[in-house]
Parts: sequence; C-alpha cells; structure tokens
Amino acid sequence: MRTPSRPPLDSLKERLRRQRAAEAVKPRDGFLRETFLLPRTEARAKAREWLDRWPKQAYWTEIESWREQPGDVIEFTMRRLPSAD
Repeated sequence: MRTPSRPPLDSLKERLRRQRAAEAVKPRDGFLRETFLLPRTEARAKAREWLDRWPKQAYWTEIESWREQPGDVIEFTMRRLPSAD
C-alpha cells in the first residue's frame, strides 16, 4: 500500500501571506476605531453619542480624522480605548 503524497501548500501559503499583510496595515496601538459616512447633522449626533457613551477622560475618545464629502456629507473616524482601566 502506497503512502499518499502531501497536498500542495501554495494555497495555504498565499492565504497566510495575505492575512499577515493585512494585519501589518492595522495600527497596533490598542485603540478601537470605527469610520462613519453621514450627513452633517447625523455625523454630529453620532460623534456626541460616542463621546457620551465613552467619555474622553476614561476612554481617550476622540475624532481621529474627518473630511467633507460632496453633498454636505462628513466622513470621520472615531477612536477609543477598549476599556476604562
């Protein structure tokens, strides 16, 4: 009886390479981030909601970046620490 040959590992190697490349792009500073694309009034409400839910003093919550899009739409990224410890 013959021992089966090993399957090619090219697919696995490629998946691991892509996963490691994607992880290298992610910041490893411990902050949780979420990006929103909302009309101006809803963007203000969402930012206020985050700041009320996770206070800056405990979670270091802040608007990390923002920019105006056509049609009075705001794209912004909020960041915070995962816990208040």
